[in-house]
Amino acid sequence: MWLKPEEVLLKNAFKLWVTESSNDYFVLQRRRGYGDGGGGLTGLLVGTLDTVLDSTAKVAPFRILHQTPDSQVYWSIACGATKEEINQHWEWLQQNIMRTLSVFDSSEDITSFVQGKIRGLIAEEGKASLVQEDDPEKFREALLRFEKWFGLPEKEKLVTYYSCSYWRGRVPCQGWLYLSTNFLGFYSYLLGSEVKFIVSWDEIWKLEKSSNVILAESIHVAAGGEDHYFSMFLHLNETFLLMEQLADYAVRRLFDKETFSQEPTLADPLQITKRGLETHARNEQFRAFFRLPREENLLEVYESFLWVPFSHFNTLGKICLSENYLCFASQDGSQCYVIVVSVEKPDSSSRAVTVCVRGKKALRFSEVRDYERLAYGIRRRCGAAASPLHVTAGEASGHSCHALIEHFEDNPEEEALMVGQKSSSKAVSTEALMTVFHPQDAENLDPKMLKEKMKEQSWNIHFSEYGRGMSMFRTKKTRDLIVRGVPESLRGELWLLFSGAVNDMATHPGYYSELVEQSLGTSTLATDEIERDLHRSLPEHPAFQSDTGISALRRVLTAYAYRNPKIGYCQAMNILTSVLLLYAKEEEAFWLLVAVCERMLPDYFNRRIIGALVDQAVFEELIREQLPQLTEHTTDMTFFSSVSLSWFLTLFISVLPIESAVNVVDCFFYDGIKAILQLGLAVLDYNMDQLLSCRDDAEAVTILNRFFDSVTNKDSPLPPTVQQAPMSNNDRASHPKVDITDLIREAYEKYGDIRSEEVESMRRRNKLYVIQTLEDTTRQNVLRVVSQEVKFTAAHLNDLYGLFKRQHFLSCYWTMSSPTLLHHDPSLPYLEQYQLGHSQFCSLFSLLAPWAHCGGREALSLWAFHLLDENQDGLVNFKEFCCGLDVLYSGTFTDKLKFLFKMHLSPAFSEVETESPGFSKSNKLSHFSPLSEDFSHFSRLTVSSADAPEDGVIRRSPERGRGKVDLQAYLKQWQDELLKKEESIKDLPRINQCQFIHFSKTLYNLFHGDPEEESLYRSVASVTSLLLRMEEVGRRLQEPGTPTETAPHSGEASSDTPSPPGPQEPTSHLQEVEWSFAFEQILASLLNEPILVRFFEKPVDVQARLEHAKSAQLKV
Repeated sequence: MWLKPEEVLLKNAFKLWVTESSNDYFVLQRRRGYGDGGGGLTGLLVGTLDTVLDSTAKVAPFRILHQTPDSQVYWSIACGATKEEINQHWEWLQQNIMRTLSVFDSSEDITSFVQGKIRGLIAEEGKASLVQEDDPEKFREALLRFEKWFGLPEKEKLVTYYSCSYWRGRVPCQGWLYLSTNFLGFYSYLLGSEVKFIVSWDEIWKLEKSSNVILAESIHVAAGGEDHYFSMFLHLNETFLLMEQLADYAVRRLFDKETFSQEPTLADPLQITKRGLETHARNEQFRAFFRLPREENLLEVYESFLWVPFSHFNTLGKICLSENYLCFASQDGSQCYVIVVSVEKPDSSSRAVTVCVRGKKALRFSEVRDYERLAYGIRRRCGAAASPLHVTAGEASGHSCHALIEHFEDNPEEEALMVGQKSSSKAVSTEALMTVFHPQDAENLDPKMLKEKMKEQSWNIHFSEYGRGMSMFRTKKTRDLIVRGVPESLRGELWLLFSGAVNDMATHPGYYSELVEQSLGTSTLATDEIERDLHRSLPEHPAFQSDTGISALRRVLTAYAYRNPKIGYCQAMNILTSVLLLYAKEEEAFWLLVAVCERMLPDYFNRRIIGALVDQAVFEELIREQLPQLTEHTTDMTFFSSVSLSWFLTLFISVLPIESAVNVVDCFFYDGIKAILQLGLAVLDYNMDQLLSCRDDAEAVTILNRFFDSVTNKDSPLPPTVQQAPMSNNDRASHPKVDITDLIREAYEKYGDIRSEEVESMRRRNKLYVIQTLEDTTRQNVLRVVSQEVKFTAAHLNDLYGLFKRQHFLSCYWTMSSPTLLHHDPSLPYLEQYQLGHSQFCSLFSLLAPWAHCGGREALSLWAFHLLDENQDGLVNFKEFCCGLDVLYSGTFTDKLKFLFKMHLSPAFSEVETESPGFSKSNKLSHFSPLSEDFSHFSRLTVSSADAPEDGVIRRSPERGRGKVDLQAYLKQWQDELLKKEESIKDLPRINQCQFIHFSKTLYNLFHGDPEEESLYRSVASVTSLLLRMEEVGRRLQEPGTPTETAPHSGEASSDTPSPPGPQEPTSHLQEVEWSFAFEQILASLLNEPILVRFFEKPVDVQARLEHAKSAQLKV
């Protein structure tokens, strides 16, 4: 089969391989130990090694390598299990490739062409083999083994499995790696030694490919404080990418609360497949590369040559077809563009397709494999031969590619890229603020304006050669023009184009006006924060010293907060939006903000600014690679994170003068975050000598601030009233001025080789670390607070937190709409970030309760939940949970009894009908002769949970994270906790008749399964009988005719009911009078039974209970 081209090392490979055939460009080799001769002793050893390994990890016995005569680098391009199979590949290369290679001048072009051709063949083979992705029978067997070995619920979806080696120290264990929706598991059983572990994706800190002296290449997984290494995969890269996708899916679903409503393949965690994950990753990469709307999906890929008119050259690349766009990218990525097609003309003689674009331009694709299918697909999507029932995937209303074409009118220059609103609101500004407050004077001939005119002329020449608008070629020359700075008059247009916002705007006409009208007058926490920050946005600029600019800024920010309540409003959005409004119309600025927040800088603008922290981690990694001198000098790399946060959040706008910052924004919209990283490295490199001589962080910050104040834009045509004034004229005069164009050019020259793909890979890798670091900070703060309230050791408390957090996520693993996700809000105080509802609490409490074989655990857990839910919001936080367990584990006899007593008082107590093992035995009831009638109450008790919703939350709290925060309530709660004093047993209310009966049943249930069960039953029976006799005596003393002097003697056992009836009423009515007991009575009675005291004071093996809960939690 054809292989994705990978570089191979042949230093010692010839000892393992024998060359069968070769020519100038390809080598066919056979592995020793296969075929004729066997290869002697070496062949015998190699063959034995391959046979011992599992069948899925065997090395193919034949392979084909590619090389060029003047290069020592070899690339593996094909392998085969039989000689016939490899010979077919060899003959195909001889007939189809060899003749073409002679036309190339350089070895780099030959290698590039061969790699592109092989990748195209792999893509074609992939289409034909999609149906047979896995052998159903083998997968079914693997699924049965997975369920048997790990004991997970049947709902857990196994995605795929691989044979590999797991390294324990320096000893490898050959086994199976299982990848499911929520877990990574490994199992090995060799020579009586079993190795088994399972890790949830949401616990992983680090996932990376690594290599060392022992392992040439392996996958490193860090989770739960342990490092795991896997190697000897048949396709390591494929395995690693799939693991990355599963980890990212878990993070986005569980931490970011993403529902994937527009991704059907990922919308249901019970239906996740390997193919669905690969399709999702491919679609995301496609949209990010071409800056397309999130509704677009990659449908078809064709390899072809494109005639490039300005170079008079055919360039090899790929045609990518989505619902509404046809895109092309050259093989090296240097030329790519997005086009909205209108007409196509197939040419069968050269397998070519000619595409005519609005603007009277034609593009010719040649050597297209399956060109007829491409032509039909284009024609169908353009409406020329479309079915009347055809609806694009992205628009339920039936918007097709033909509708997009209507948006882009016949305009040779395509200057009018933007789409007007359906019914434009009069309140919406239709002019960029810069044109209003600083209109350009055409007759002004000062040097800066002349330079500006020259820039405009350069761009006009570029447009005439490379096209304008959607179908413009993006080449190295385009980037050079961007680095020099975009003219003021073209900035808004090019920002829209390069960011892809023009595509969003074209597919959603009138959307912004509707948002403005809907959000008008709304009052939320976001709108309050927006109002507070409006006048802090570029306050020195005249546009934001007037109501025109302030109102436009308010409308854009409020509309976006209304569109995306998950983000709402975050500081720094106002600074960025104000700059966008200077150069773009109001609606255009809105769509630019959408592109930045939702595509180009994901997860930046939320309360935890995870996206910015991830890019800071990427920045630190690049500093270690590119600036090792600075790394060696700096002991704490977190300094660069703290100082660079504003660089990333505001794209340098907050630290550079506005006339210089817009040049940085130009580069950002063209190259994405890569441009910001490059510039950050260039700034540190420029100040390297001074930073190396710094004595502390404060001095380094001063140096960088002074540097930013000295950055100028000597070509800026903006007047002094618009330009940002320096912070200190004396400092600026003493520091040499640095031109922003020179700084950006230096950044591209020194660090331009950083590839966007590498940055995205580093982002994915560091996102896991950043999120787990934030989670660890939360854990440390919670444990520090709770440790002061309980007697658990630090290790036990840490294990409890892990169990508590996992219980929170367990209800989210197998559904996308779990109400538990609503309880997780990182913006809340640490203790309230993870909370358990009723059903979750009961499951975990049953596992950890010290009475392992207790009957009626459901009722017991329910009452404990209500008791620990102090604020009665239907949720229990970690502190409340630990305080309850601490009493049951480490409390005194009195504390434990008081806990059980309070569980049977309101509001914790609710009547639940349970089956008690104790009451099923008739011999136990004989001890309750005085209560023969009262036990009739047990059969009449019913579940009083009519008001409980399905998710188990009895009293739902107000929606968190939205609306205004009630600071007074928080202060009052804090004050109550400070003033809280130790509760006295005398403060406890009395327990009534019904509650006491259930209290007695609970005591019986606790003893179930205990070795001394019979003795404990008899002790409780005697205690209960004693209490009832005391109550009976007290009631008789209060009968009519009894001297009033005797009443005080029975006070302890009397009820708090009204006076008994008069002498003329029958005494039978006295039986209906409610009776009750005080806690002191019950405590004193139970203390008379030593066996009961020993039972409650018996020490609990906390470690054993925790280990039991860990092993059983996933099986519940």
